[in-house]
Amino acid sequence: MSDVSWAQVAARRLARHGLAVSSASDVAPDADRVADVVSAMCGAHAQVASAAELSVGLRVPGATRALVRRALWSDRTLVKSRGPRGTVHLLTAADLPMWTGALTAMPTPPWEQSRALLTPQQTEQVLAAIADALAEAELTTAELTEEIVARTGAWAGERVMEAFQDRWPRWVAAMAAATRGGVMCHGPNRGRATTYTSPARWLPGFAPMAGPAALAELARRYLYAYGPATPAQFAQWLSATERWATGVFKSLDLAEVTVAGTRAWVVADDTDFPDDRPSGVRLLPYFDAYAVGCHPREQLFPGAAAERALAGGQAGNYPVLLINGTVAGVWHQRRSGRTIRVTVEPLRALGTGRQRALEAEVERVGEILEGKPSLTIGTVAVGPHA
Repeated sequence: MSDVSWAQVAARRLARHGLAVSSASDVAPDADRVADVVSAMCGAHAQVASAAELSVGLRVPGATRALVRRALWSDRTLVKSRGPRGTVHLLTAADLPMWTGALTAMPTPPWEQSRALLTPQQTEQVLAAIADALAEAELTTAELTEEIVARTGAWAGERVMEAFQDRWPRWVAAMAAATRGGVMCHGPNRGRATTYTSPARWLPGFAPMAGPAALAELARRYLYAYGPATPAQFAQWLSATERWATGVFKSLDLAEVTVAGTRAWVVADDTDFPDDRPSGVRLLPYFDAYAVGCHPREQLFPGAAAERALAGGQAGNYPVLLINGTVAGVWHQRRSGRTIRVTVEPLRALGTGRQRALEAEVERVGEILEGKPSLTIGTVAVGPHA
């Protein structure tokens, strides 16, 4: 068993997430390159579309939000669906069989309401109705409700599901199972309305991978991007139980290492760590995969960073300033037309070199989001997820 330093772990993760400092690539960015990056980071959280576009764009030299959108809606190398923790993510179309196979094989999350609002038979009816309605269509929630009710019965449209001071139709309780199982995914927005469609329109011949093989592959991908890691950290990433995650780890060929004295695991044939120290200044958006997926938290969010950049111990609710692979502040952007006002709150004074690197990173944020940025160093007054 080998002992590796936090610096080695951070340098390895930065490189694998496409966040290491490097010169601009001579290769023009394209949809395939975008997909490669999203696959390597095991999906990009996409509840906030602009955050997902920035998260991906930061990892692809020369990319803009337009390229990320093209990869998603035109070239369809990306697909918008549910990923880790049941949250909306950008995933690669090529990885979709793995994701759906793995998520379906996991224990049903305790927060899922389908068992309380639908019988198993009703759930099967709803899933079949969704598959039929979306086979060749992109439908809003209201349109999909009409189609499901027509195929199942009025019970599916009863507004019984609590939702943000409103009630959703009963069938929506099966939506998580439908996306998890590859029955539906997001289609392009129609104005401000979300649409849904069939994943087979993104990946012809699509079928979920067999559960055990999919779980093993997903765990190996996770350890490649976020390892060394423990079963508890893998469980937290997926919103599963530690006991279940421990069983998954035991089924794999893993090697044990220690990170600053703490036991963790990597895939047995992936035990190399760089000798170079992590470097660079990055501005990561809300729910960036690096900030959410990496552990130990006390190393990634040291000292004051834990108090300032975590919300109740949860990562992702604040955009973070990353220096040498470690959280060193928070930031916020406010857009008005093409103007993007960026406020960065470092937790310690920046030297001349880091100040220049931060200015360059703000310019890069502006390029990705296709706006004109300005930088203010000062207090970020807004709260988490503002």
